[in-house]
Amino acid sequence: MTLDLPDLDAMAALGRAVSAVLRPGDVIALSGALGAGKTTLARAILNGAGYAGEVPSPTFTIMELYEPPAVDFTVIHSDFYRLADAGELEELGLSSLRENAALIAEWPERVGGFGHEPGCLSIELLLKNGGRTAIVTRGTDWEGRKL
Repeated sequence: MTLDLPDLDAMAALGRAVSAVLRPGDVIALSGALGAGKTTLARAILNGAGYAGEVPSPTFTIMELYEPPAVDFTVIHSDFYRLADAGELEELGLSSLRENAALIAEWPERVGGFGHEPGCLSIELLLKNGGRTAIVTRGTDWEGRKL
């Protein structure tokens, strides 16, 4: 599915739509060039999930956790840009953190990607004429969920 995102309102609407159907165990894999809007979309998803606070970019911390009561269930916002390979995920304890949580992963390709997981919603953001285009690929667990 391809979506035109001409402005920040459209990006926020996509974030709200994703958060409305987000479940524990899901992965939102956000890819695109620097400045494509990955963190902006992650913020919109977290805001749509009820998080009212500031959502910093996890570029330096690698992972930020958002937990109840600020959100309905734990959401991990990660940025894998600085990682060299998937082995570093184990060092960070991501597997145990993901239990009963959703994962928003920026730069998923740096750690081998998550597209093989049935709960993965991949969103590639492309810069286009001052706006963005989102190419959305659904894992099997996302079939039937309306975006």
